[in-house]
Order: sequence, then C-alpha cells, then structure tokens
Amino acid sequence: MNDLKTTNTLLLIIVIPFIFYLLKVLSFIFIPLVLAMFISLLFLPIMRWLAKKRVPKTVSLLLVIIVITGVFKVGGELIKLSSQEILSADSTFFKTAEEKLVGVIVSVEDFFGITRVQGESVFSHYFKNNNMLSNIGVTIDFIGNALSLTLTTAFFVILLLSGTMNFEKLLNSTLFKVRYSSVKAFRQVEKDIIKFVQVKFFISLLTGIGFSLACVFFNVSFPIFWGLFAFAINFVQMIGSIISVVLLALFALVELDQSGTLLFFIVSIIAVQGLMGGVLEPVFMGKTFSVNVIVILIMLMLWGYIWGIPGLILSIPLTVFAKICFDQFPRYKVVSNIISGDNSSGKRP
Repeated sequence: MNDLKTTNTLLLIIVIPFIFYLLKVLSFIFIPLVLAMFISLLFLPIMRWLAKKRVPKTVSLLLVIIVITGVFKVGGELIKLSSQEILSADSTFFKTAEEKLVGVIVSVEDFFGITRVQGESVFSHYFKNNNMLSNIGVTIDFIGNALSLTLTTAFFVILLLSGTMNFEKLLNSTLFKVRYSSVKAFRQVEKDIIKFVQVKFFISLLTGIGFSLACVFFNVSFPIFWGLFAFAINFVQMIGSIISVVLLALFALVELDQSGTLLFFIVSIIAVQGLMGGVLEPVFMGKTFSVNVIVILIMLMLWGYIWGIPGLILSIPLTVFAKICFDQFPRYKVVSNIISGDNSSGKRP
C-alpha cells in the first residue's frame, strides 16, 4: 500500500510539470478556450432560460452573439474616442511632456550617479536601438495576435453555447462524477464564477469612471483613455491597480505643477483605487472568493510565465475556479482553505 502511494506521488510530480509544459506550448489553443469558457458561463443561464421559453437554439445563439457584438461595438467606440482625444492634443503638450520627461530622467541619473556621453541626448541614449521599422513590425505582430485570439475565442464561445462542446458534461465526467450531485455542483460553480466575473467587471468599470472623473476635475488630459486603461488593467489583480496609479501619477507631472494640486490628484486616484479594490470588491466578493495574497502572487507569476499577459488576466479567475471546485469536495477542503488563507480546518464543531 505504501509502495502504491509512493508511486502515485512520483507520477503526480512528473505529470504536473508536463501539464504546465503543454499549457505553455499549446497556449494558442488553451488561452482562447479558457477565455471562451468564462464568457460562455455568463450566457449559459440566458440560453437555458430561452430554451425553457421554447426559443430555437439557433435564435438564442444569434441573440447572444448580437449582445456580445454590441459590447465589443461600445468598447470599440470608446477606444476610437480615446484615440481621437490623443490625436487632437496640441503639439505644445507633447513638447512639454518631452521636456518634463527628460527632466525626470536626468534627476534619476543624478540620484544614481549615471553618466552619459557628453552631448548625447536622453532619447538617443536610452532609445538608440529603437527605430520606426521595428515599431511597425511589433505593432503588426500585436494586431495579428490580437485578431487571431479574438477570432479563436469567438469560435470556441459559439461551440460552447451551441452545445457542440458541452462544458457541463465535461466537468461532470471528470470532476463531478456522482450523477445527481454533479448537476448541482456544476450549477453552483457556474453561479459563483458568474458572480465573480460580474463583480470584477463592475468594480473595474467604477474604477475607470473614477479615474476619468479625477482627470476631468484636475484638468489632466486624455480622461477617456485613462479611464479605459484603468478599467482594463484592473483585471490584473494587485499589479494592475499599482500600474494604473503609478503611470497616471507620472503622466500628471506633465500638466500639474509639483505642488498641492499634483499631491491632491495622486491622493484622489489612490483613494479611488483603494475604495474600489480595498473596500467594495471584498464586500461584494465575500468570503467565497477570498484568495490569499501569497497565492495571488504565486499564481500571477506562474500564469504570467506560462501565458504572458493573458495569463496575468486569467490567473485569478482560474484560481477562484479551482477553489470553488475544491469546495465541492469535503476531503479537499484543506486545499481550498490554503488558497483562501483560512487557517480553520473547515470542519464544524
């Protein structure tokens, strides 16, 4: 018996790295598949409701596609507005921005004792390997990868919603093997994941609106852009909130004097981020979705290494999904408690 247990442990040690290796190598399949899974989970209740109303599956699927297309249309219009906002900026703004940026870099050089060649400009020193052709190539690659990811994700969403790929049956045959309890377990997982995604979207939306209003109130340029940026980057747990605050604070140096106004602006965006991420999000999420800070950092590093930026975005939803699945099995309650940072054994007195 001990030999069998040892063998199983060794096999597990070998299999787990191999699985993560496959996830990295086949990321072009797994990333859109996981994205499609979370998107389809949001619309599965609607599909079931329409099915109860005897609406044909083709019509239901078409309605869902129209809703998703509408969401992307609104997002595209906002991106278009932010682009026009940046392009319409006065040329003096960019000149001022360059001067202040150079001033910040020079101050950092003086602090760390960094020296440059006499007469060499800051931009030629730090960006001498940068050229227009390489920028164009990187941009084209990014657009191509984004388009491929979007189309593949849309394809998987249609397959999942149409029932061609039945996610519920897949989970029931692998994780939830008890026939009658499997449906209940899946619906609970589905309900919790939907709540998690909805709360995260709502909090990110409020954060973006808060950043935009702060920019408008303090006369910081590009409020639509910064609102969209804060909304998008907020999906990356912990790191996203820090990045949005730091970048916007640095950008504010261009337009705001280094006085009380700049300080009040920085305090305002920190307050917005703290209120949304530190107060409202834990309240709406509740204990079910609580994840230990150490686990968050580990998952961010792990999935960021495996899948890059999409991995950073999906790391916490995947961790929450795993925690919710572990909650369905009493014998794995210890693992769930480790993820949430709960030291209790999970047993009732």
